[in-house]
Amino acid sequence: MSELVCVGSIAGAFGVRGELRVKSFCANPTDLEKYNPLLTEDGKKSFDLSLIGQVKNGFSARVVGVNSKDEADSLRGTSLFTERESLPALPTDEFYYSDLIGMQVADTGGSILGKVRSIMNHGADDLLEITVEGASDTALVPFTKAVVPTVDLASGRIVIDPPEGLL
Repeated sequence: MSELVCVGSIAGAFGVRGELRVKSFCANPTDLEKYNPLLTEDGKKSFDLSLIGQVKNGFSARVVGVNSKDEADSLRGTSLFTERESLPALPTDEFYYSDLIGMQVADTGGSILGKVRSIMNHGADDLLEITVEGASDTALVPFTKAVVPTVDLASGRIVIDPPEGLL
């Protein structure tokens, strides 16, 4: 099976006829339905999803075969994935989160600092969560051009220039 990338999630039921509340993680949120069939992380289930309206923090949607509130509720928390090959190519200096996780992080002098554990966004800028070598805690680094001047996907390496005292 090819690599899967999370493009959305099911937040629960919406109404009593099997409609769902879904969250899209796509740059253009309505693109979620373009990646049908959407898969579970293990690839064992697939969903043919169609967006039917906007709701607070997402969309209402229908999935073929889901016809009741109970069936919709049973899918709550399901992450929706698509095959990596079906995603569009990105312009320079844009990255899929899944490509950054696990990348080695070095400072501008070449010293290895750790690896990217996750990427977070709490409403402002993205943050790289870095597992710092020799430390029990992780560090959060703003994912801005000033702090992260280089992302080299080919070599699996990110160069950061953290503000003094950050690490």
